[in-house]
Amino acid sequence: MRAVSQDAHGAPEVLHQVVLPRPAPAPGQILVAVRAAGLNPTDWKHRASGLFLGRLPLVLGWDVSGVVEAVGFGVTIFKPGDEVFGMLPYPHGVGSHAEYVTGPARAFAHKPAGIDHVRAGALPLAALTAYQALVDTAAVRAGGRVLIHAAAGGVGHLAVQIAKSRGAHVIGTASAPKHDFVRSLGADEVIDYRTTDFRDVVQDVDMVLDPLSGETRTHSLDVLRPGGVLVSLLPGTDPDESAKAAARRVRVETLLVEADHTGMNAVAGLVASGSLHVHVEAVFPLADAAKAHALGESGRTTGKIVLTVP
Repeated sequence: MRAVSQDAHGAPEVLHQVVLPRPAPAPGQILVAVRAAGLNPTDWKHRASGLFLGRLPLVLGWDVSGVVEAVGFGVTIFKPGDEVFGMLPYPHGVGSHAEYVTGPARAFAHKPAGIDHVRAGALPLAALTAYQALVDTAAVRAGGRVLIHAAAGGVGHLAVQIAKSRGAHVIGTASAPKHDFVRSLGADEVIDYRTTDFRDVVQDVDMVLDPLSGETRTHSLDVLRPGGVLVSLLPGTDPDESAKAAARRVRVETLLVEADHTGMNAVAGLVASGSLHVHVEAVFPLADAAKAHALGESGRTTGKIVLTVP
């Protein structure tokens, strides 16, 4: 099979096509013929530095949408020919930027019939991150007030929609050119982070979703009501964070997304009901993975980038 691999850490140019043996599913696994695979910030961070995975050579990719080619011993929920989408176990189950990939059967769900593989492949990691932050960690419910930073980004634009599906009042931060897009997702308020300190216009929120960390994470403590929760996707940098959180009687959680059959089924249900739509900024063939990485690293994208496998 063809795959995109790297033998060194560095710029996008370290990525190159290779030919590898097609894997076989172990007990409890499925073999998926990949049709599309999303690209996420964690992909270019691992490419550049190794992050959680120091091993080389390395085939990146956690998002996948495709067709079940074979099932391993004991798998009962999928059959060959089923269309599925899911996230390989993060971080060590990496490898979807290839023609075929294996993964635990329960890391996948049936692909919603109403979307194609490109959109299905764009969803898993970002949608699961948003779902696990909003639902599993913060238990956002109707009437709650939610602040979502980087609301036009891969995780952010899905989080806005998931929060709205649960009846929350949603406030998003984004640059001014992206405000119309964020409002189209259902956001009730949008703040231009370039011109406005969100602390001046936001107070008493029940939950903050922060994919940025740094000062954004630290300052987000100031807008939470007592009993509220800050869910961050990156480690904090403020050594006094715990004391500040305790003084304000708020909770701080740092989330690392997990492969999740129940969560993937919930995402599929939101898509099927029309409550969740993924915005795909750009699509590249697998052979152009380096170009896709370069675009992602530019920070100028809205929504998701997807690699397709002919």
